[in-house]
Amino acid sequence: MLRNYLLIAFRNLRKYKTFSFINITGVAVGLACFLLIALYVRDELSYDRYNANADRLYRVTRTFLTSEGTVSLRLAQVAPPFGPLIKQDFPEIEQVARTLESESLLRYGEHSFNEKNVFFAEGNLFKTLSFDMVSGSPDQALVNPFSILFSRPMAEKYFGTENPVGKTVRLNNQYDLTVTGVYEPLPAQAHFHPNFLLSFSTLNDSRIYGAEQLRTNWGNNSFNTYVLLKAGQLEGGTSSDRQRIEAAFPAFQDKHFPANEGKNPSKWSILNLQKLTDIHLRSHTDSELEPTGDVSYIYLFSAIGLFILLIACINYMNLATARSAGRAKEVGMRKVVGALRSQLIGQFLSESILLVTLSLGVAVVLVLFCLPALNKFTQKQLAFTQIVEPAFLSILVGITLLTGVVAGSYPAFFLTSFRPLGVLKGQIVSAMRTGKLRQVLVITQFAIAIALMISTAVVYNQMKYIQDYRLGYQKDQVLLLPDVGDSTTNYETLKQQLIQTGVVRDMGRSSRIPSSRLLDSYDASAAKGDSMAPVKINLRGLRIDYDFIPAYQIAMAAGRNFSRSYSTDTSMIVLNETAVRQLGWTPDQAIGKAFRYGPTNGQIIGVTKDYHFESLHQKMAAIVMVMSTSHFNWLSIPIQGNVPAGVKHVETIWKQFFPERPFDYQFLDERFDQLYTRERTQQTLFSIFAGVAILISCLGLFGLSMFIAEQRTKEIGIRKVLGATELSLVTMFSKDFLKLVLVAVVIASPVAWYAMHTWLNDFAYRTTIHWWVFLLAGGLTVLIALVTVSFQSIKAALMNPVKSLRSD
Repeated sequence: MLRNYLLIAFRNLRKYKTFSFINITGVAVGLACFLLIALYVRDELSYDRYNANADRLYRVTRTFLTSEGTVSLRLAQVAPPFGPLIKQDFPEIEQVARTLESESLLRYGEHSFNEKNVFFAEGNLFKTLSFDMVSGSPDQALVNPFSILFSRPMAEKYFGTENPVGKTVRLNNQYDLTVTGVYEPLPAQAHFHPNFLLSFSTLNDSRIYGAEQLRTNWGNNSFNTYVLLKAGQLEGGTSSDRQRIEAAFPAFQDKHFPANEGKNPSKWSILNLQKLTDIHLRSHTDSELEPTGDVSYIYLFSAIGLFILLIACINYMNLATARSAGRAKEVGMRKVVGALRSQLIGQFLSESILLVTLSLGVAVVLVLFCLPALNKFTQKQLAFTQIVEPAFLSILVGITLLTGVVAGSYPAFFLTSFRPLGVLKGQIVSAMRTGKLRQVLVITQFAIAIALMISTAVVYNQMKYIQDYRLGYQKDQVLLLPDVGDSTTNYETLKQQLIQTGVVRDMGRSSRIPSSRLLDSYDASAAKGDSMAPVKINLRGLRIDYDFIPAYQIAMAAGRNFSRSYSTDTSMIVLNETAVRQLGWTPDQAIGKAFRYGPTNGQIIGVTKDYHFESLHQKMAAIVMVMSTSHFNWLSIPIQGNVPAGVKHVETIWKQFFPERPFDYQFLDERFDQLYTRERTQQTLFSIFAGVAILISCLGLFGLSMFIAEQRTKEIGIRKVLGATELSLVTMFSKDFLKLVLVAVVIASPVAWYAMHTWLNDFAYRTTIHWWVFLLAGGLTVLIALVTVSFQSIKAALMNPVKSLRSD
C-alpha cells in the first residue's frame, strides 16, 4: 500500500509540474532558512558547555548601587581579595581561580608583538575550567613566578616548529618569562580566549602589582574570579548551594570589607554567582571579556525561522486546498470502491511528506551553498557536519515529518471527511471554491512578511540615526595607539615632530578613549556652603592630559581647559554638563567651586559641553576629568588630509622613538562601528528574511492566481464576449488578492510597531518610528503582489474567448 501511495504521489508531482516546482521551491527555501538559523542558535546555546564541570561552574560578579539603591555599575570582575576569602569562608566551594587580563609586549629573539588576551592566571584555573594541554604539567605550569604558557597557535607564531618549553621570552622589555607549557586554544564557544597564561604569583612582584595590593586593594575590580561548587555533597545540590552562598554574601562583605563613611559595604555593593553557561546570552554586565550575545535575539531568530517555515507550509496548504476541488471526484471514486478514510489520509500525507523530503534535499544543497557566507557574516565557524550529528539529525527528521504533516493536513483530513455521493454530485466542489481558508492563509503569510519589512526599515533608520548623531567631538580620522608607558619622557618631542609637517593636527593622552565604557569611579565631595558634602550621584572618572580636549575638539560650556601655564592645574577638575546639572548647578555656577574626586582635591576650572563617550545604548554619563601626566593607556592622534600618508608619517616618527614597539593602531570610527555590530547584523538578517518571506509568499500567490485563472477561464471568455475590456478583467482578477494584502498590512502594522518600539527602548538615544515606514512596507508589498498576480490575470484576459468557451 505504501508503494502505491508513493507511486501515485510521484505521478501527481509529474502531472502538475508548475505546482510541484512552486511547492518544492517554497518549502526548500523555508527549510534552508530554518536550518541555517537552527545551526546559529545551536552554536549560541552551546557556549561554555564544553567544560567538564559546566553545571557547577560560576563567576563572581559585583553590582554597585547609588545612595538611592539603584544600580550604577555591573561588573563581571571583582577585587583581588575576594577570591581567597570566598574559598576560606564557604565550604560549599571546591575551587576558586582568579585571572587578570593584560595587554603586553612580548619579545622572542628579533620578533616582538603587542599582544591582547594575555591573562595572569592561578594554577587552579586548570582544575576549574577545561584546558587541553599539549605540553607541560597543568599542576606545575603556573606555580613559579614569571612562568608563561602559550596557546598552540601563539607557540607556532613565536617558535615555529621548535619546542617552546624552557625557552625565555621578554615581557614589556623588562622581565624574562620562562615558557612552561602549551595548550590548545579554547573552543570558539568559550566566553574568553586566552592566547597566553602567566603565573598569578608573578603579580606578587611589587614592580608589577604587589602582594600587599592583592590582599588589600578592594577598589580594583579587574579580577575574573571563577568558582567551582562541590558536586552536590550538601542536601539540595549545587543550586541550593548557590542560593545559600549568595544569601550569605552581604554578611561576608560586611565582615571583610572596610566600611565606607560608616555605611556597610553590603548596602552599596552586591556580590552574585553567575552561572558560567549564562555568560554569553544572559549576562548584561558593563565589563565583559568579549562581546556577548543576547538570549532575546535567540528567541527572535528562532521565531523568524519558524515563521519562514510556516509561510512555506501555508504555501503548500494554499495550493493543495486549491487543487483539492479537482481531486474531490478522485476521493469520491476511491470511497465508492471501498477505500477507507484512513487509507485516503495516508495517501495525502504520504504525498505531502514526499514533497517535503524532496524539498529537504534541495534545502541541504542551499545550506551548503550559503553556509560560508553565513560564517563570514556572523564571524562563526558553523560546520555542515553538525547537521548529521544524532541530536540535530533527529530534530531535522522530526521537523521534516512535522512540516509534511502540517502542510498536508488540510487536504488529508478535510477532503476525506465528505460523503462520496455529495462529492460525485459536485456539491463539495462549489463549496470549496469559496476559499475562506485560503484567504486566511494568504493574509497570515503576507502579514509576517510585511512585519519583517517594517522591522528592516526601522532598524535601518536607527542605524542611520546613530551614524548621523552629533557625538560632541571629532571622531573621524582619529588614529589610536596604545600608550607604551615610557612615552611620557619624550612626549613633547614626539608630539612636535608629529605635528610639524601638518599631517597631524594634535595629540592627546587619556586613560580611556571614546567608544569604550567609563568604568572608573571614585568617592566625591563638593562645596556646600562653607564645608564639603559627599556627592550622591554616580560620577565616572577619566584621566586626561592638557591636549585631550583640543585633540577631540570638545567644546567648553564654561571656564577653560587644563593649561600648562598653571602649575596648580594638576589638582584641578573639569566636569561635563551632565555632571554639573546632576549636582544642581549651571556651568557658570560650577566654575571655582571646591571639589574632591578620589585623590584629586582642588577646584572646578571648566565645564565641557556634553559628549557621548560611550555608545548610544547608554545615557549620557556624568564625567569628571582629572589632570594627569602619566599612567595613560591611549594616544589619540587626529590626522588631517590624506589618511594613508598620515598613518605612514606617524609610523615613521613612532619607530624613531620606539624601535622595539610594533606599530599597532586603530581608528576611532572603526571602533564606533564595532559598537553596533549586533544591530547591523539584525538589519541584514531582517532584510534577508523579509526578502525570503516575500519571495515564498509571492511564489504561493503566483501559483494560486494561476489556479484561479484556470478555474475562471470560461467566466473570462463570457465576459469578453459581452464586451469586457482587458483592463477591467485584470482589475477584477487582481482586486480580490490585493484586498487580502491590504488586510495583512492592517494586521502587521501594529504588531511590528510594538515589536520595534520595544527594540528601540534598548537605546538611550533613538529615532522615532515614522508613519511612512508602514506606508512604504505596505505599498511595496502591494506592488509586488500586484505584479505577481497581474502576470496571470493579463495572460487570462488576453486569451481568445473562443478558446475560453471551449475549455469545458
